[in-house]
Amino acid sequence: PNLGALSCSCCVGGACGDPGACSPCAPGQHQPQRGQLSCLPCPRGSYTSFPRSSVCLPCPPGHFANESGAAACRACEQGYFSSKQNAAFCLPCQPGSFCNTSGCSGCQPCPGGQEAPREAAETCETCPAGTFKGASDNRCKACRTGEYQLQRGKESCELCPENHYCPSPDVKPVKCPPDAFCPRGSVEPTYCMELFLYKAGDSCQLTPATVIVLATFSAGGILVVFLIILRRRWEHGRSSLKSPLLPRGSGPGSYGGTEHTEPVYAGW
Repeated sequence: PNLGALSCSCCVGGACGDPGACSPCAPGQHQPQRGQLSCLPCPRGSYTSFPRSSVCLPCPPGHFANESGAAACRACEQGYFSSKQNAAFCLPCQPGSFCNTSGCSGCQPCPGGQEAPREAAETCETCPAGTFKGASDNRCKACRTGEYQLQRGKESCELCPENHYCPSPDVKPVKCPPDAFCPRGSVEPTYCMELFLYKAGDSCQLTPATVIVLATFSAGGILVVFLIILRRRWEHGRSSLKSPLLPRGSGPGSYGGTEHTEPVYAGW
């Protein structure tokens, strides 16, 4: 056991060694048991940064160790996170959320009027004109029919006002023509039928020409019905005049007499 000794002697109890001859485990390695010949590397998701370690420490949330024998954990990059200890890798932020710093333990949802359309987003994008995004939505949506939005980053759209129409959600409402109707939420103006109707206040009225045409057709229809009725009455009266001229019992199969009269033969 001493330097310069010419020989060794057996130690009592079967163990013989100089404690000063033991090598300390390097950072990233550990040995929980005594009297071992080598050290063990820290498993993935854990680390030890000090020599002579008997245990490894877990990587905290927001950090990871993707290989064994790590002397330190690495922080998750922007757009990625790890929410638990002992992480061997980081997960990307899902669409609709973001992480703009390193070492995130969770991703933040995009506020209203902004979106993150792809995963692993570091920042949120402002919704363009003609779209909106509520606080509970994941992505920007186009304005519904009859709505518009001229500004960016809004949480809702505006309903097209009365006496205007909105052909596109990102276009300023257009003034309604004087001869058309444009109620709230109109996409295009509504016109009366040019040949038969015209605008009068808030409704469509018949043109004079249409009134004359309808009156003419109505009179013609009434005349046709009257002629049909008159013809049927004339035919019925004509059939009534023919009936008294025929003798009773005359008809097919009779021979000049009534039906129950016995025939009289000459010479009998």
